[in-house]
Amino acid sequence: VKDCANGFISGYVPQITGHKDDDYSPDQKQWQLIRRGRYVEFNLVYDRGTQFGLKTNGRIESILMSLPLDVCWEYQPNIEQGSPEFDLIQVVKTPRQWV
Repeated sequence: VKDCANGFISGYVPQITGHKDDDYSPDQKQWQLIRRGRYVEFNLVYDRGTQFGLKTNGRIESILMSLPLDVCWEYQPNIEQGSPEFDLIQVVKTPRQWV
């Protein structure tokens, strides 16, 4: 387990360090908010742990505190073909065998 954690850290930290000061466009920020909205949707609609907590009168603040503060929902957002966002959607819709 320690080797796994160390392997993750040695790969993850350089990614964060190398990109923490990258600029981003308003369109990229909007895309992030849309993706966060889908994460919230998954948690509220499909996640069994979240549903269990809400249906059994769990402490709502504790259950929902892992959700992002800023999100956005757009009905059928216009995603430019050939963009990184478009490529991501293609991978999500048609998973690949990467290994």
